[in-house]
Amino acid sequence: MNAIEIKNLSKSFRGLYALDNFHMTVPVGSIYGFIGENGSGKSTTEKLICGHLVPNQGEIKLFGKDYNDPGVRSEIGSLIENAGCFPSSSIYANLKMQALNLGIENIDEEINRVLKIVRMEDNIKLPFKKCSLGMKQRVGIAMALLGKPLLLILDEPINGLDTDGMKIMREILVDITKNYHCTVLISSHILGELEKIATHYGIIRQGKMIQEISAKEMEARNRTFIEVETNNNKEAYNILKKHFNDVRLDNNLKIYDEDDTEKVMKNLLSNHFEVSKIMQNKIGLEEYYIELMSKEVNK
Repeated sequence: MNAIEIKNLSKSFRGLYALDNFHMTVPVGSIYGFIGENGSGKSTTEKLICGHLVPNQGEIKLFGKDYNDPGVRSEIGSLIENAGCFPSSSIYANLKMQALNLGIENIDEEINRVLKIVRMEDNIKLPFKKCSLGMKQRVGIAMALLGKPLLLILDEPINGLDTDGMKIMREILVDITKNYHCTVLISSHILGELEKIATHYGIIRQGKMIQEISAKEMEARNRTFIEVETNNNKEAYNILKKHFNDVRLDNNLKIYDEDDTEKVMKNLLSNHFEVSKIMQNKIGLEEYYIELMSKEVNK
């Protein structure tokens, strides 16, 4: 079963389509990285799934049921844009108001549960306005987790966080899926961080799904390359491109579809170049995304 299945979804605003014949499949138990440039339709998709917007046409199913089904709606938690907390109220008070709004029983027990998940149990009395950005994001996730949802929808939760904040957020999201049986749909522009946790990806452009792919499929498909730094990269590039099929020069030299570092090294040394770095690597999510977008633009 899939947590989310979207077919032929369209949504327009004043005659302009934010989504056009859009499709999406999010497997149960996945961390689904939702990727696209600003204005591509990510937030619109998330708001449609949450019922904040009404589509022009199309089908949205959650766990095999229509997204408007009252039972399935109660299984969704979301953090879109911000947590919507009262600044002067404590973390506890904000969570209690949300728990009362949701009709949750054993409120204190549930608040303690979600604060433990997001590692905020020691800050329960802290006013929301005194929280750091990372803490505010975690409070928002705690609010979204009230009631033990099966699907969590997060819109850019790691943007603006420092290194420690992003690390904590990654650990929380992995913990949610592994230990609390929750599927996570997360959008982010920070592809290097997303790559560390996502099990599946959906790449959207101008309101259309360009590609859906699992992390394992991407790993198998991505090209290997050898990265080199010499005392004269420009001249080394001119030499290497005579001997290798795909050589590129940006910050460093990159020889694609090649895994024989010894062969590259011998070629450079025989032409009297000094090599300060040589390593084998593989195209990551960011490079994959840029290459895919380039192909789309040139269609």
